[in-house]
Amino acid sequence: MRISVIAIALFIHTQALAQKYISTSATVAFFSEAIIENIEATNMEASSIFDLSTGELVFSVPIKEFEFKKSLMRKHFNENYLDSERFPKSTFKGKVSGFQSLEGIYQSIAVGELSIHGITQRIEVTGEIMVEQDGVTLKAKFPILLKDYNIKIPRILFSNIAESVEVSIEFNYSPYASN
Repeated sequence: MRISVIAIALFIHTQALAQKYISTSATVAFFSEAIIENIEATNMEASSIFDLSTGELVFSVPIKEFEFKKSLMRKHFNENYLDSERFPKSTFKGKVSGFQSLEGIYQSIAVGELSIHGITQRIEVTGEIMVEQDGVTLKAKFPILLKDYNIKIPRILFSNIAESVEVSIEFNYSPYASN
């Protein structure tokens, strides 16, 4: 009897850990279409944890790690617009619904708090979750209005930078194994 209780407790603990996933590969990108020149950047340094059993999702994106085609764009992005010294990361904390823990591809909705540039806004994003035996992939595209996060565009550059930026995320997760 005692061995059965211990075996069940270990099974439950193992199952609980098996539902938590940590990102092993992440891509966060944005695209801004403008009259003079499109602006786009990619960041491969984001980190995330996703709990498949509860739908809880958190991620953090280091702002300085966005890569641009032109180094001057990166400099302006970090110094003039996102003030990455003062606001070094963007974060999301929320919950994803509309999926199952069974293998398959699911349309899902994430609702939570997105923080950028020191401002936190509640957002709702539609995306896709692919659950596989060895991991989970989460993908989404959504617009961000710069004014919602107090990111100011100088009048002289208004035609160079769009008021809305399309953000794309892809997080690839592996089961979290605590040591």
